[in-house]
Amino acid sequence: MPAKLFSPFTIKGVTLKNRIVMSPMCVYSSHNEDGHVQNWHRTHYTSRAVGQVGLIIVEATAVTPQGRISPQDLGIWSDDHVDGFQELVALGKEHGAKMGIQLAHAGRKAVLEGEILAPSALPFNEKMKTPKEMTKTDIADTVEAFKTGAERAAKAGFDVIEIHGAHGYLINEFLSPLSNKRSDEYGGSTDNRYRLLREVIDAVKTVWNGPLIVRVSAHDYHEEGLTAEDYITFAEWMKEQGVDLIDVSSGAVVPAPIHVYPGYQVPYSETIKKGADISTGAVGLITSGIQAEEILQNDRADLVFLARELLRDPYWPRTAAKELGISIEAPKQYERGWV
Repeated sequence: MPAKLFSPFTIKGVTLKNRIVMSPMCVYSSHNEDGHVQNWHRTHYTSRAVGQVGLIIVEATAVTPQGRISPQDLGIWSDDHVDGFQELVALGKEHGAKMGIQLAHAGRKAVLEGEILAPSALPFNEKMKTPKEMTKTDIADTVEAFKTGAERAAKAGFDVIEIHGAHGYLINEFLSPLSNKRSDEYGGSTDNRYRLLREVIDAVKTVWNGPLIVRVSAHDYHEEGLTAEDYITFAEWMKEQGVDLIDVSSGAVVPAPIHVYPGYQVPYSETIKKGADISTGAVGLITSGIQAEEILQNDRADLVFLARELLRDPYWPRTAAKELGISIEAPKQYERGWV
């Protein structure tokens, strides 16, 4: 039987040639605080496409200038950003990768000059800025920004959109009771805390018909926080709204100790996949082909997302294939050295 890692996976009419996904990772390489694609991005992402990654998801890309994590983040808040992304998408697709983008808003974890926004006026820690509690108008404007960001992503030719609902950024801040202390319809109950994400998904889907992924932090690592069991409910709601896959990460909504080890987040993917009957992606210190194959063969996830391992080895698919005892097609320019 061929390795499942190198079997195709189809998501809403888009077929990935394998189950290997490049996780979105900020590289803080835009210049002049303008959010534009630079040569570094062209080299960085295209090299992983040459390395035979099936799906490449471009880093957290801010839907508003205020929603950047840092001044060097990529942005998609302006039509001026579209041309750069069109070029980046074309470069990746030329080498057989499908291309995705992660639409994001940093919320209270933005490290910027000026006002930052969050569901409640609570700083992430004592060293970070206290955000402004969002008004209803702020929330409506942010939902609209995700919608127009998705519209621009479609114009740029992306195959997949991922909404960033993890790692303590804005949507995650609304979902978690640790960071959302609102008393209106966006806070309190589980349904209310989900409301912003519900509105973002609905808005995005008015302009986007392709595969839609949501990244979540499925464990807050705090006794009063959320766990993967809580995220089964959120995942069921996302599935009802037409989300195709949950990218299951964890942590970072509040400072907390996390016991990190190879595959430490994979059980959260398995819990959500089986509990909500939805496709998932597993992430978190996945470094070897054998480890990735075990996750897929045991139905703990449908896709394997790699981050730092792909920074170390842009040709990790070849490395994994050799480990699994199979051969994969090489770029023709590299055939003589691929064996």
